[in-house]
Amino acid sequence: MEGLGWLAAIIVGALAGWIAEKIMKSDHSLILNIVLGIIGALVMNFLLVTLLGATLGGWIGQLIVGVLGACTLIALGRMLRRA
Repeated sequence: MEGLGWLAAIIVGALAGWIAEKIMKSDHSLILNIVLGIIGALVMNFLLVTLLGATLGGWIGQLIVGVLGACTLIALGRMLRRA
């Protein structure tokens, strides 16, 4: 997560994972929500920088990026389980 410390990344990751969990109507543990939020933000930040040359900054921007990334990871997980 760009520009955030470790504690802030965990907090924003947990919020992003929880929001994504509610949007995607899934049921995960707190630890998995944190992991999905952080990894989702990393993946989405990489994609945004690669495709657009920039990413969203600050806590709110990283929360949005984390939610989008976590939703993407949840959707990919569902696709892989069906296959």
